[in-house]
Amino acid sequence: MPCKPLPKEDLDHVLAQTREHWSEARGKSFFITGGTGFFGMWLLESFAHINDALGLGMSATVLTRNPQAFASKAPHLAQRNDLHFVPGDVRDFDFASGKFSYVVHAATTSGAPVENIEMLETIIDGTRRVLDFAAKHGTSKLLYISSGAVYGKQPNDLSHIPEAYRGAPDPLDPNSAYGEGKRVGELLSVLKSQEAGFETKIARCFAFIGPHLPLDAHFAAGNFIRDAIAGGPIVIKGDGKSVRSYLYASDLAIWLWTILFKGKPNRAYNVGSEHGITIAGLAGALCEVAKTTALNTGKNLYGGPPATNYVPATSSAKSDLGLEDLVCLHGALHKSVRWC
Repeated sequence: MPCKPLPKEDLDHVLAQTREHWSEARGKSFFITGGTGFFGMWLLESFAHINDALGLGMSATVLTRNPQAFASKAPHLAQRNDLHFVPGDVRDFDFASGKFSYVVHAATTSGAPVENIEMLETIIDGTRRVLDFAAKHGTSKLLYISSGAVYGKQPNDLSHIPEAYRGAPDPLDPNSAYGEGKRVGELLSVLKSQEAGFETKIARCFAFIGPHLPLDAHFAAGNFIRDAIAGGPIVIKGDGKSVRSYLYASDLAIWLWTILFKGKPNRAYNVGSEHGITIAGLAGALCEVAKTTALNTGKNLYGGPPATNYVPATSSAKSDLGLEDLVCLHGALHKSVRWC
């Protein structure tokens, strides 16, 4: 069944907060990887909405493994003249012809059931391929979508993790493949930008909520929403003490577009909310919104530590770019449940 378009009020929100950034992109071409996932859907829908609203005459070429499957999922996007979907694997895709002033590399394997070696190779080889593409196609600005996973485990005595934190994933832990891959991807992006002359901007993304968030993956927020719209109870598969923060997806789109256009070259920006909440607290807030109940298993069904922190410090994005989280968590939960 085709997905619903994103709410117009959310797309108008992205437009209102980024309107002044888009003039430089009039008539320009974008190349986007990862355009069919959670991040990608928000980027594509906001791109299309802004292109229409401002009459910018932009175009975007979107790399996807299966254009036909995406056309079935989102015909309202697949049928647009300003969006062109090309098949390919990010590791070895064929280069399109023409000039692409902007590249957004959002392809990821974090939500896919793949082996750690494949994940690591996909991140590194895919990033290298995208960087070669940018170098050969006249790119002026590239946005590399990275992750807070590059910091490794956040110390429990550190409430908010800043970009200056020099922690790292444990290289001997197989589960560090994603974080280590993103670290290498960041370095490759900076090195290639110096060699080829384009600007690299890095967005280290944390946790988010909103329409298109997978409801059957390893994201607690998505699983909670799935439970809620099914009538409950919301099942907490752990002790509920881990702390996360959630940025609503329209704010995410605002932050990503702003970092692409206005972020400092070779600079990493944390992307997320500073308002931490326990997993149990998130379930409780969603219970209020969805009028249901929660079931706490009292133990971590997946093993591992019973409680962790994963909350960014975002002072760099705020001071450099004037960014902030504009949609509160309660509003984000309402919007997410209503869209589903």
